[in-house]
Amino acid sequence: MTEIDYTPPTLAAMRETHARLAPYTERTPVANWTGRRVAAYLGVDARVVLKLELFQRTGTFKARGAVNRLLLADRPMGITAVSAGNHAIASAYAASVIGADAKVVMLASANPARVAAAEAYGAEVLIEPDGPTAFARAHELEAAENRFFIHPFEGPPVTLATAGVALELFEDAGALDAVVVAVGGGGLSSGVASAAKLLHPDCAVYGVEPEGANVMRRSIEAGAPQTLDKVETIADSLGPPMTTPYAFETCRRNFDDVVLVSDDEMTAAIAMLFTDMKLAVEPAAAAAVAGAFGPLRARLAGRRVGLIICGSNIDGGGFRALLQRGERAIADGALPPTA
Repeated sequence: MTEIDYTPPTLAAMRETHARLAPYTERTPVANWTGRRVAAYLGVDARVVLKLELFQRTGTFKARGAVNRLLLADRPMGITAVSAGNHAIASAYAASVIGADAKVVMLASANPARVAAAEAYGAEVLIEPDGPTAFARAHELEAAENRFFIHPFEGPPVTLATAGVALELFEDAGALDAVVVAVGGGGLSSGVASAAKLLHPDCAVYGVEPEGANVMRRSIEAGAPQTLDKVETIADSLGPPMTTPYAFETCRRNFDDVVLVSDDEMTAAIAMLFTDMKLAVEPAAAAAVAGAFGPLRARLAGRRVGLIICGSNIDGGGFRALLQRGERAIADGALPPTA
């Protein structure tokens, strides 16, 4: 395994960061998911708690990391960022917090509602066809216009900020046997996993990745950050093609396992969340549910489980299409309620 120069996050630093962010972020609620569906999947003794991070400012957990990066920076006059959507919105919001100019680079595949949301926070949005060209454009802006680059998931400021999701979850929900969190680049999952293990070392932490974007699982298996040649998933928020050193190492040290779910399983979970909990979420936010009701079912049966519902920035038409696909997926046998 490749050695990484690494200093683990501390609980004291997490709490200090959480206090710093309090004026600019929401303490998102938790909700118990009860009823026949939970009993069918995890047993009548199971307790499932949803951490509703979709109610965070900007619609996702991304606001925590982006704001923290700028609060710790030397008051930059301008920022830039790269994103399929959610991080661009959060970076635009973070720039508005400190009064900086925002010029963000988004992918051509970005949902128009996400582009509009970033612009609503005052950002100028530039469109590039794919990830490599988007990162290149952002770094050009960084150098030519002296802009501060806000990375979407790498570094202690991001991990310490997203640790607040777990701090709040355990304070509000009490003791849990397991936490399940979606994995993209590792910005959210590194914070949640490290905070959970510091607070409750016996609590299992499971990451969930799309089958077509399994870069964290591959990286952990290889013992070093990896890059995918191709990403294929409807969960564009979970589709960065690479892992980075700090996020990878934090996840590697704190995950009990990383499991994979299909696009159909995520859309089935979208339909379940809408039917049972009246939540309209994007695919990434349904990944934890798909993991809990799918590959993790046997390990979570009868347990107290926290599921991180990480966000929802999606337009009405896009959600209707996902909901209909999820309903078809359930009818076709995705995530069947019995083994």
